[in-house]
Amino acid sequence: MHFNYLALAVPLFVGLIVLEFFVAKRRGKKIFNFTNSIANINVGIAERLLDTLVTGLFFFVYDYLNRHYGIFNIRPSIVLWVALFICTDFTWYWYHRLAHEINVFWAAHIVHHQSEDFNYTVSARITVFQAFIRTGFWCILPIIGFPAEMITGVLLVHGLYPFFIHTRLVGNLGILEYIFVTPSHHRVHHASNPEYLDKNYGDVLIIWDKLFGTFKKEESEIVYGLTKPLKSNSFLWQHFHFLLELVVAVKQEKGWKNKLKKLFGRPDSVSEDIRPELERKFRIVSNGEPAASELNRYVVFQVITSLILLFLFIAFENHLSWQVQALFTTIILVTLVNCGAILEQRRWIFYLEYSRMFLCVVALLAYYPSAILATLIAVVVPFSIYFFNFLQRRYLYFVYYFRRRRQLLIQ
Repeated sequence: MHFNYLALAVPLFVGLIVLEFFVAKRRGKKIFNFTNSIANINVGIAERLLDTLVTGLFFFVYDYLNRHYGIFNIRPSIVLWVALFICTDFTWYWYHRLAHEINVFWAAHIVHHQSEDFNYTVSARITVFQAFIRTGFWCILPIIGFPAEMITGVLLVHGLYPFFIHTRLVGNLGILEYIFVTPSHHRVHHASNPEYLDKNYGDVLIIWDKLFGTFKKEESEIVYGLTKPLKSNSFLWQHFHFLLELVVAVKQEKGWKNKLKKLFGRPDSVSEDIRPELERKFRIVSNGEPAASELNRYVVFQVITSLILLFLFIAFENHLSWQVQALFTTIILVTLVNCGAILEQRRWIFYLEYSRMFLCVVALLAYYPSAILATLIAVVVPFSIYFFNFLQRRYLYFVYYFRRRRQLLIQ
């Protein structure tokens, strides 16, 4: 059975996050917040899962462009590998900069900047929407003449480096500060301080920021996150809130010219009054109370389960039919949405739990079809439907039993 060794990245990154946590704890630094870390990891799980499904598409696009439109016939050599790395980093700089300056791109990239912590978990905070946008920028590389195999290889290496610059435990790195993007440089990039906004876009090399005037040195205490904090643990809201804000802002404009200017304008052109209205419409409310430890353990259990499923999915992807892949994907995504809803103490989580159990049953039947199992399910499913309301009350009591007042549960 073929094993995809890229799956080992999952336990490796989790291990590094755990290591950073204990090092920070030993140094007496509180750089991890439970809900922020869970949200960061959940976003990362979704991105890795969906990216696994579309990576082949990206390779096909690079290969097609290179074979049909490649200007030069480039073949691997040490010099050209270095040239490709520099071209990749240069392209990243402009993608990253425009992702902060153009609303339609910021709608995908904003998720990466929502965390008010700054640690290794933040590096996981990337969406598959960003992957599509980045691919659009990187399509220039196969047109230049770089083959798809070289591009994919460089992107794997290039994508590893940013993980290690999302930390507060590493200080000034001396002479390296003049060449590479360091944790100090990237802390500035994630700051919401006015003097630090829209600075240090580089991914590996800092020279582009210095060349194009977007470099800023870390000089004062940093406040992380958005200039207007999101204050929500909702997995879906974190992904789509700015897109919804942008849709409303575009609708408010008169004429196609003004609508396009808003769509491709700067993020600060979107009125801050739109979000509160959307929060009321979609009932995005946080009661501000920390969850009990029992509830946290329940969420951690679900996140660990999702990480295990992600590892298995990547490791044996080639042996799974598209139906099983679809089931895997749906179950994991429902679980991630469920985690955010639990942290916000929503009552409707039971519907997610119910649908997840149903999907698990379908997956079980798909893998182990048998008359006994089918008969058992045929009995259990009608029973659970008939006693739906009773089961819902018992489930909510089990999950939220520490709550003293039921009216605090958000409808």
